[in-house]
Amino acid sequence: MSIASVSESKIRELEERFRKLGVREEDLSEEFIRGSGAGGQKINKTSVVVQLRHLPSGVAVRCQESRSQALNRFMARRLLADKLEEIVFKEKSARQQLAEKIRRQKRRRSRRAKDKMLESKRHQSAKKSLRGRPRGDD
Repeated sequence: MSIASVSESKIRELEERFRKLGVREEDLSEEFIRGSGAGGQKINKTSVVVQLRHLPSGVAVRCQESRSQALNRFMARRLLADKLEEIVFKEKSARQQLAEKIRRQKRRRSRRAKDKMLESKRHQSAKKSLRGRPRGDD
C-alpha cells in the first residue's frame, strides 16, 4: 500500500500493527461510497468515503475525514487497527478515555461543592472591591 500524502514511516507503522494483530489485506473488504456534507459538487461526484470491513471479526469502519480517497483509505485502516486492538487487548482507546474525561468534567457539582465554590468567589470579590481608590471626604 503506497499513498502519496502519507509518509512511508506511518505506512510501515500501520503494517506492523496489522502484523501484530494478525490482519491480512485479504481479510479486508473495502468499499468506496460517495461522500456527504460540505464540499459541494466535488464531494457529491466523487467516491471518497472509505468503508472498510474486517471479514473474520465483522468489525467495520467508515472514514470521510478528507476529500482525498487515498488519505481516507489510510485513515480507515488506522481506525480499524484501533478498534481491533481495543477488542484484542481489552484496553480503552484514547478516544474513549477523552470522552470519559469530558463526561466527568461536565458532571453536575454536588450542592456542597457548589456552595463552597460560590463562597470562595464571594470572598475573592470582596477582596477585589477593597482594591479601589480610597474615598475621601472632598
